[in-house]
Amino acid sequence: MPAQDTPAPHSDEPHSVDPDRTDRTDGRTHPQHPRQQPHEHPRTAELTGRWNRLLLAARDAPHGPDPEPYARDLLRRWAEPQRRYHTTDHLAAVLDRLDELGHDTVHASDPCAVQLAAWFHDAVYRPDRSENEERSAALAERALPEAGVPDSRTVEVARLVRLTVTHDPAPGDTNGETLCDADLAVLAGTPEEYARYAARVREEYDFVPEDVFRAGRGNVLRQLLALPRLYRTPHGAEHWESRARHNLHAELTLLLD
Repeated sequence: MPAQDTPAPHSDEPHSVDPDRTDRTDGRTHPQHPRQQPHEHPRTAELTGRWNRLLLAARDAPHGPDPEPYARDLLRRWAEPQRRYHTTDHLAAVLDRLDELGHDTVHASDPCAVQLAAWFHDAVYRPDRSENEERSAALAERALPEAGVPDSRTVEVARLVRLTVTHDPAPGDTNGETLCDADLAVLAGTPEEYARYAARVREEYDFVPEDVFRAGRGNVLRQLLALPRLYRTPHGAEHWESRARHNLHAELTLLLD
């Protein structure tokens, strides 16, 4: 990471207002109006439909609040203007990777909790702050019970969001393994995809001086490369591990030049 008080650039989080300053007049959590309204993402309708189906499946009762306002709030957060990598594109990519991981054999013990955690894991994001995951987990803890999600699943969603600080699930934590692998799948892109990812991370931390960024980012890359395994799911280990390590080595070499 660029500095100790900033989140890891590869960890997977709303506008340059304090995310705790919310409008709670209707019981939901809404960010203040941003200074500039983002353009609608091309996958907004698809993602909204996906969220609506997910929330209905995650409830323990047939009735509850309309899912769509929650989708609009979350998508508005992911589209905040301070983001460059942790954007709606990243949310969509993590959801796509979850689909890939569950295509043949479902690894997670609670796929609904994992998908909810993907939606919330960077719902609060300021690149100059280190508590993004904690604030994102707290947002899930406020919103999901109101939306009709049972307490036990809400607790698991919040735990998974907090796990993205380290991306180090315990052995046998199949939910954590699935979410963390999907979040880190960006490391296993093609060289061109990885270069775009690295460039967007640098843009997100453009307030950090170049020498400080290089030192911090280099530390992150070395920590990742020192892990015995980047990916814990069978699919991730088979399809993503070697490509990700190649990309990490290549970026580290460029940083040292």
